[in-house]
Amino acid sequence: MKHLARILVVEDEPAIAELIAVNLRHGGFVPVLAEDGVAAQRAVDETLPDAILLDWMLPGQSGLQLARQWRKDARTKTIPILMLTARTDEVDRVAGLDAGADDYISKPFSTQEMLARIRAVLRRRAPELVKDSVSVGELTLDAATHRVSFRSRELRLGPTEFKLLHFFMKHAERVHSRSALLDRVWGDHVFIEERTVDVHVKRLREALGEAGAMVETVRGAGYRLTANPGRSG
Repeated sequence: MKHLARILVVEDEPAIAELIAVNLRHGGFVPVLAEDGVAAQRAVDETLPDAILLDWMLPGQSGLQLARQWRKDARTKTIPILMLTARTDEVDRVAGLDAGADDYISKPFSTQEMLARIRAVLRRRAPELVKDSVSVGELTLDAATHRVSFRSRELRLGPTEFKLLHFFMKHAERVHSRSALLDRVWGDHVFIEERTVDVHVKRLREALGEAGAMVETVRGAGYRLTANPGRSG
């Protein structure tokens, strides 16, 4: 029997929640509804969903706080999260992605767009997160323990920067365009603007400190991670 993906819908407006649930059922998914953070956590504790549709504005804990909470928990950190929000400014989009969301759906949205994005995050679930360890020069990343260190000193990275660095390190010395990074790190879709990559590369460099110079901008082409910054051709 085919597994039907279970989608947790965290939305405090009953009419919107029910409309989403009806469309999810028609799309071949099993919806689970929660009106706030407490109900959402209870649902997650009972049965892990395959993906979460998470409204930004909720009573009590905000969707942003919930996303950060779930990303810190080993049990829930790989569940795809799609943020639902009326906020459309780039700073808000980046905040949602930075909190650990995999995608961002602006209200109002079409049913077909919503279903397509859910299918996309399920297809690309943790695309590059093989539980391995990789080193480039004095920079080391352990995917199993989610740790990064440079010259034996541990560094703190957000979830998106960690995924981005993991990909760079697995494909070191190669130049990657912004669109290629979107496909391989965020997934096979076109819903996130390419300039969002620039924002996360900037944050990655800041988090890496001295090692930030290893992430080079290749003018007109994209980015690469190199063990010998400044010496590449």
